[in-house]
Amino acid sequence: MATANPHTSAAAVPDPLEQLSLAELRSRTSIKWRQYPDDVLPLWVAEMDVVLAEPVVAAVSDAMRRGDTGYPVGTAYAEALAGFAARRWGWDGLEVARTAVVPDVMQGIVETLRLVTAPGDTVVVSAPVYPPFQAFTAHDGRRVVEAGLTPDGRLDLDDLDRRLHEAVAGGGRAAYLMSNPHNPTGVVHTRVELEAVAALARRHGVRVVADEIHAALVPAGATFVPYLSVAGAEDAFVVTSASKAWNLAGLKSAVLVAGPEAAADLARLPEEVGHGASHLAVLAHTAALTAGEPWLDALLLGLDAKRTLLGGLLAEHLPAVRWTPPEATYLAWLDCRDLGLPDDDSSPGDGPAVVTDLAGPARFFVDAARVALSAGHTFGTGGAGHVRLNLATSTEVLTEAVRRMGAAVRDR
Repeated sequence: MATANPHTSAAAVPDPLEQLSLAELRSRTSIKWRQYPDDVLPLWVAEMDVVLAEPVVAAVSDAMRRGDTGYPVGTAYAEALAGFAARRWGWDGLEVARTAVVPDVMQGIVETLRLVTAPGDTVVVSAPVYPPFQAFTAHDGRRVVEAGLTPDGRLDLDDLDRRLHEAVAGGGRAAYLMSNPHNPTGVVHTRVELEAVAALARRHGVRVVADEIHAALVPAGATFVPYLSVAGAEDAFVVTSASKAWNLAGLKSAVLVAGPEAAADLARLPEEVGHGASHLAVLAHTAALTAGEPWLDALLLGLDAKRTLLGGLLAEHLPAVRWTPPEATYLAWLDCRDLGLPDDDSSPGDGPAVVTDLAGPARFFVDAARVALSAGHTFGTGGAGHVRLNLATSTEVLTEAVRRMGAAVRDR
């Protein structure tokens, strides 16, 4: 159960989403705020418009004052993650001895897939899904195959069964790369669903790699189930990070966790993989997991308010848009197919679509409304006609963005 740390209180921390003006946000130099001209409101890439948690700021500032900017060492990050998992999810099964620090979640995924598959082998994903799943995996010489989601955005276990069977039919190895919670839909997989995934993977001899980077963004009252905590997942891997929940994407570090039956595979991870992580990032992420829960709880309350706000804004300004409020994350998956906007164009080039490819509704909204969203077609089959909206921003920005989008649709 995702609950507040009993030793802390979100009430003591102001809503991190309501502390910065639009002018202050525009002074930022990251991709979210520099990809588009200044008249565009950016609600696309997964960066939050927040002030950072004070323990994180202190950890990095103190290290800078000490000149502590060398190379990372030790298991403090994994120990902090294990403690967080026990407090937030009631999971005591994260063994620090079966972890490794990796540069970030996607690089950790690629390195893990190298342990359990070979070039030419198949990696199955459940689409629509986070675009780098397909881009990074294909770039590393694996064949990406899509299983679908159900109409309500949950894992289609029957289709997954078929795809896993096909993946190993030729005698090669295969993996299933899973987003838990799911990006872009915000679905939180249940224990029953995850046990079914584990059973299918066992039946077909397929290894599971779970991306759990959004796990801390499950609100109070909802239940997050770590994949490695379910029966049958003992040979699987999880890659996770504090970067999404505490807005630390620019501080590169993540943790790879192996199930008890995957320890031998983890032992084959090349030592140099860990050299890509930043020491300052490890310090920041460790501080977030050990002392950043009051800030996180305040953020989760703020995100609850933003989901409610977005629902009201869509009903008022874009009533034809269909959506299901996300169970987790700060991302909203909007079905714009009833708006009568131009269809998605095919992705440019010969490779997989990437997060900056714009077509269909996303192209319309950036051109006509000056609001940047993530284009649905980049998420794979089932994404055309959709956009992903990042609601982790202020009331001012979110309200103005949806107002602009509605006006653009009415005026076209």
